[in-house]
Amino acid sequence: MFKAVGFQLIATLLAAVLSAALFGPKGALSAAVGGLACVVPNALFALKLAATSQRSPESYPAAFFVGEFVKVAAIVGLLVLAANLIEGLHWGALLIGMVLALKANLFAFWVKN
Repeated sequence: MFKAVGFQLIATLLAAVLSAALFGPKGALSAAVGGLACVVPNALFALKLAATSQRSPESYPAAFFVGEFVKVAAIVGLLVLAANLIEGLHWGALLIGMVLALKANLFAFWVKN
């Protein structure tokens, strides 16, 4: 779980660097915000699942689905907050940051411990 979050954080940093080269400082900020809007809720969800692992196995499905719902709601909330607070938000860079962060967890399955 935490390895996937680490890959997401690295992908967010790469997206910010790429967007800085393509779109300038606002693009870098937008990509970082887009990526972090996904990374932060995923990190909190991973912490929640790690804490849930100490409970009885019957509680896993409920904790997973409630946590997943809260994670998605947090991502949407952070994106709405970013859209309302950041003037001149570059939507293309934000999407680059989001997509790279969300797809980076696929690399966690390819890397051995």
